[in-house]
Order: sequence, then structure tokens, then C-alpha cells
Amino acid sequence: MRSLIFSVFIVLNSFSLGATPNTNTISLKDRLQERMQRSPQSQKASLIFDLPLTYNRKVSYWISYYQTKGKNWFTEWLEKSTKYMPAIQAELKAVGLPQDLAYMVMIESGFEANAKSSASAVGPWQFIQPTAERYNLKVGWWLDERRDFKKSTIAATRYIRDLYREFGSWYLVAASYNMGEAGLRRQIQKYKTTDFWALSRHGALPQETMDYVPKILAAMLIAKAPGLYGFRNLTQYDPVEYDFATAPGGLELNDLADHLGITRKSLKDLNAELVLGYIPRQVEKHQIRVPRGSIAAVSEFLAGQFPSKKYSKAETSQPSVIIQ
Repeated sequence: MRSLIFSVFIVLNSFSLGATPNTNTISLKDRLQERMQRSPQSQKASLIFDLPLTYNRKVSYWISYYQTKGKNWFTEWLEKSTKYMPAIQAELKAVGLPQDLAYMVMIESGFEANAKSSASAVGPWQFIQPTAERYNLKVGWWLDERRDFKKSTIAATRYIRDLYREFGSWYLVAASYNMGEAGLRRQIQKYKTTDFWALSRHGALPQETMDYVPKILAAMLIAKAPGLYGFRNLTQYDPVEYDFATAPGGLELNDLADHLGITRKSLKDLNAELVLGYIPRQVEKHQIRVPRGSIAAVSEFLAGQFPSKKYSKAETSQPSVIIQ
């Protein structure tokens, strides 16, 4: 695997709404370096990318869209990214994948664990059930690990590695992730090209897929220097630390949250894979996430609620960004 890694300087007016982008696909690195020479030092920001970047009309369109019509929800995505991206990127880095692939999650779901598409894709990585189960995610009536950010991210890294082995292009990895590898395979065979932009020009891809890669590139550019694109005074989330506890069947998250004195939503967000907000009574045990430092209180609650059941005491996790 070969990743393009470089540092560049980017300027807000490089992609101003009034700019007319080149009709040809050009090297973004070259474009940024050219703009850098004409820009005041105060307007520059150092960026590092580990995916190849292209700047063309499609990328320019989505940058402009996120600055205008989509600014409210893109602002929300940027704010959420400070909480979620470090953990996602850590998983990608651990298996040698480009960390900028994490921006796929921003486009797929806006970091929503409970996101669901019209095609029944679920979770931050938007897995459909067959693909999820192929990569060992459990999907059932009470437990849906597609909503578990860590488990789904691990599954996504395995899926992405398989896609890269077949297609050998990060743009085609993203395209196949969006439209399905079988459909992309057919179009590559039909048009005899593995160039994403050429396939787009041929109209060989669904509109959603033709937009998907430019959206990722636009999101990468803005997210790495948000102030330069007009996104200022963003809320910065601190990493949320948590502990693990093994709880018996019959546990209601709402009851535990009330005992801990935290909001019910916050505990459900920590355990988004529990679809119904509880562990069914017929399940012997299940590991849940609880706020860091609450081990004693959780143990007290479990002992009081389930005196006849055995359960392991809470396990302390390493400091982590919570991504549920």
C-alpha cells in the first residue's frame, strides 16, 4: 500500500464561493502551493493528508455547499468530530490504513450511532446486515453491533482492507463501499478503467457514489482548517473516559442511569448497541460501558438489583474517546 503523504498550506480564498475552478482535475497539492505564494502568512494553515487529493469542480461544489446550505449540519459534524475522530483514526492507524479514511464516517452518518438509511444500513459506518455479519458484527432484535462505534470501526477496517486489495485505489475503495463492490466491478469491466473520475464522466456510477468521493475530499479540507472556511467558535469536546462492567440479563439502562445520577440518554449513548435500552432476561450477561470512576456505584447497584446472580466486577478501561 502506498499513501500520498504531504504537508501543504491552505488559504480560505483558495476556495471562495466566487472562485471558478479549473474544468480539469488537477493536483490539489500544486494548487495549494501556488495559492500559498500569494497569501498573507496570517491566512495560512499547515495540513497533512494521507490520502491522495484532487481538486476539481465537484470538490469545489461540495466545499461551497458545506459553507452555505449545509453549514448548520456540517458545523455539527465538525464539533462531533473532536470527540469521535481520534478513536476512529487510532483504529485505522493500528492496521496500517490511511487515517483520513475516518472522514468516510462523517459523510456516511455524521457520527450518529443510531443512523439508519433508506436501504437499512445502520450505524456510524452504515453497514447493511449481510456485510455486517460477514465481518462478525452481531445483528439481532436486542443487540446491534453496527451501532457500536469501536466494533463497527474494526469491522470497517477489515472491509476496507479487502476492498483495497481488490481495487488498489482509495477512491475506488470509497466508491465500492458506497455502491457495493459487485456493482463497481461490473462498471470497471464494462468501461475498462480503474479511474474513479473517468467512471464518473462515463456516468457509470450512481449519482450518490459520484458525489461520495468529492464529499469526502471537501470534508477533509474543511475539517483540517475549519476557521479558514468560515467555521469558527466550534465546540470542542474532551475525550470521554469509561469503564467496562459485566451486567446480568434484566438490566435496564434507565434504572442504572438514575442510580448513577446521570442522564438516561448519556448512558444509552455509551451503549448504543443495546437497541432496546436493556439486556434481555434470557441473556446471561453482557458487557456495558459506564462512566469512568463509577465502578463502585455500578457494583452496588448490580448487587442490590440482582442479588442471586453472579457477575464480574467492572473492568477499568484505558483512557479513551468514547464513540458511542
